[in-house]
Amino acid sequence: MQVTATVHVAILDPLPMFRRGVAESLSSLGHSVEEPADVEAWLREHPGGLVLLTLNVEEDLNRLTNLCSLRPRPLVMALPSADDISLGALAMRTGARSVIAREATVSALRRAVSATLEGEAVMPADVAGLLVAGKGGRAPRRSAPSAEQIVWLRELAEGRTVAGLALDTGYSERAMYRLLRALYQEIGVGSRLEAIVLAHENGWFEN
Repeated sequence: MQVTATVHVAILDPLPMFRRGVAESLSSLGHSVEEPADVEAWLREHPGGLVLLTLNVEEDLNRLTNLCSLRPRPLVMALPSADDISLGALAMRTGARSVIAREATVSALRRAVSATLEGEAVMPADVAGLLVAGKGGRAPRRSAPSAEQIVWLRELAEGRTVAGLALDTGYSERAMYRLLRALYQEIGVGSRLEAIVLAHENGWFEN
């Protein structure tokens, strides 16, 4: 689908080859594609721009949360792995306008970008199914975390490694991994990324 006006697009992904490929595919539609080091400053310069954000690690979800808290809320398209449906649902719940698998074809990416810019919300059918079912990619939470467990999640959200967390708490690294897995099971998530998003959603870091 050909656009009639230039739209500024930011690509946030760790791989230069991926960024270059996306830039080439979207530039052919008439978009101005950039790779800003400071995306918030870029958004101030280009209000109405679209941000393509790959979701791989905790820092990516933190960035998504921060971007979606800006006012006016920017257009963000999240690019999780095709294998992580729950992460796509979490991205939508966090505030992403659209979700498309990072492994999507060039034509699928172009269609999703054009639709998002036209005001539509685009997502894989499996992600939509999770949201419609009210699951949001998570199993029902059985219990709230303890104050100590919230501290663990906060440290992980701020970039602390499991090894560093183990050192701080006095556990072995292996024991820390076991404790974290048990915590994820308690709160009904399957990964560290989901646990951090759930903590933000429930305001556990605000106390």
